[in-house]
Amino acid sequence: MGKPVNKWLTRWLAVGVLLVLVQIILGGITRLTGSGLSITEWQPLLGALPPMNERSWRLSFEQYQQIAQFKKLNTGFTLADYQHIFFWEWLHREWARLMAIVFVVPFAIFLFNRLIPKSMVWPLIILFALGGLQGAIGWIMVQSGLNDTDVRVDHIRLAIHFSCALLLLCYLFWLVMKAIVPCQLYCSRTNRLLSVILILLGLQLIYGAFMAGTHAALSAPTWPDMNGALIPPNPFRGGHVIYRLTHDLIVIQVVHRSLAYLITVLILLRSFFVKNSALRWTPLALVSAQVCLGVLSLTHGMFHSGLYFGLLHQLTGILLLLSLVAALYLQKSKPGAEPRFGDR
Repeated sequence: MGKPVNKWLTRWLAVGVLLVLVQIILGGITRLTGSGLSITEWQPLLGALPPMNERSWRLSFEQYQQIAQFKKLNTGFTLADYQHIFFWEWLHREWARLMAIVFVVPFAIFLFNRLIPKSMVWPLIILFALGGLQGAIGWIMVQSGLNDTDVRVDHIRLAIHFSCALLLLCYLFWLVMKAIVPCQLYCSRTNRLLSVILILLGLQLIYGAFMAGTHAALSAPTWPDMNGALIPPNPFRGGHVIYRLTHDLIVIQVVHRSLAYLITVLILLRSFFVKNSALRWTPLALVSAQVCLGVLSLTHGMFHSGLYFGLLHQLTGILLLLSLVAALYLQKSKPGAEPRFGDR
């Protein structure tokens, strides 16, 4: 990045990584508990406070009762049930407000004290743009389910929202690594393989969002078979291929499983070419845990425990992604020059 980055600036970015990671997990809880449509309006300032009295809670509940999710899915909800799902969506939005404060206020202080190197100006502008885009996509996603027909948000928009969150997380994580471990970059066969794995993992995470958004796991909740067959017969028969790849529940699950197996094999293959033990074993351990948790969340999807397995499955997938991003960065340092953590 040029001249050394101020240690407080580096710590600020590192805190940002943790905040975004927690926000993604809160998003997963919101999705798995079916809470995403509980708040039917977006008030950037006034919405920071939940309903403060019985009358306000009744009014909020009445607004929720106007949408299809209540009419078709949650007609038996009491006010207490509504308050439960309201909490998770409110916390998810509240955490977004907290992140905005944590990013904007220190940034203004750093800018006023001229602590931001010129080389970081544009990266930080891109960072704020990604954050703003993520917030806009989130509200557009919620609006897709606030109608008289849909009982949940559109899974394509959910996948876009999730993908943008991962992009923001990885971009911020990369900035932190550049601030801590300055490296000169080069290309190698190992990095090309790692790049392929990252692309496949990105696609896999998108299909994970498809699985969650459509509840596709319930269409074939068995493993290693799928409803008695290793691979369902003619999963792509009939209909447009693109539509089936994005809307057919069995096809979505076939693709999600197949990518999991392929990624596992490629990470195992990569481990034979990596000398650094941490860069070798960390992704391998995480992908193994990811597969096991995926099987557990699949087979327990109809039970309450499936929620916990699903959350751990998502968290492990994100940690796997970060471990591969870190490996991609650290493996790009020139041979013979071990990257060292600078005293920032």
